Amino acid sequence: MKNIVLYLITILVWGSTWLAIKYQLGVVDPMVSVIYRFALASVLLMLFCRIKGLSLRFSAKDHLFMVLLGALLFSVNYWLVYIAEIYVASGLVAVVFSSIVFLNIANGFFFLGTAVEKKMVAGAVLGIIGIALIFMPEIEAFDLSDKGLFGLFMVFISVLLASFGNITSARNTKNKIPVIQANAFGMGYGAILLTLIALVMGKEFTFTASLPYMGSLVYLSVFGSIIAFYSYLTLIGTIGADKASYAIMVVPVVALVLSSFFEGYAWNVSAIAGLFLVVAGNFLALFKPRRVPA
Repeated sequence: MKNIVLYLITILVWGSTWLAIKYQLGVVDPMVSVIYRFALASVLLMLFCRIKGLSLRFSAKDHLFMVLLGALLFSVNYWLVYIAEIYVASGLVAVVFSSIVFLNIANGFFFLGTAVEKKMVAGAVLGIIGIALIFMPEIEAFDLSDKGLFGLFMVFISVLLASFGNITSARNTKNKIPVIQANAFGMGYGAILLTLIALVMGKEFTFTASLPYMGSLVYLSVFGSIIAFYSYLTLIGTIGADKASYAIMVVPVVALVLSSFFEGYAWNVSAIAGLFLVVAGNFLALFKPRRVPA
């Protein structure tokens, strides 16, 4: 039951962040907004650990893996997605990003010795076909130019880094580094790394005190980063990176459902068929039949 709750929190919160991110765009550079987001989340998590009396003492080796977690999951991969969306549509990004399920299956097998389940692979295939049907208009409109291919390459590198981040989180959990503390340090290290990249690139660290920007920043930091990542990475530690990553495939579907209420998104036949395939793949990949006693 706990895993179901964590799974629902992950897809519902990350599905809603697509709406919140829109209020981050405009005045402040996207990379700088990501830095603010993870820096704020790190500070809040550190305060939470202090209040709750959670230990923040870790070995140098543990910190090294938390730096790796921050670099892979809380900084560079987000930056690459922003670069990719300059050249390719966000729907196509969602399709490519859903391939993280296959990468997690492969990386889990090679790095953690996790068994490959046939029903998990079949569910992932159904899910990706479903996502492709949902975003078919954007796929058909894709231009195979040099810029388009560059955008796709950036998305794939981002997905690959995120997958390695998932495996790193699974490794940290296996080595008794609690998810909350790992995220507190990882998000802080990620924000520092992204700050260095931003300074090298000459990004301007502006800020707007408007209610929409600050409200969305707090929402993305508290719900989109602290709560959702805690839920997702806890799932990785309990059910494995392959199964947990299926949540990422469901996120754009949740985002479109919310968009139909708040932005007037209209579902066509292809999108509805894709929705059913994602749900079917989800059921196939994650459902465990009850064993009837002999």
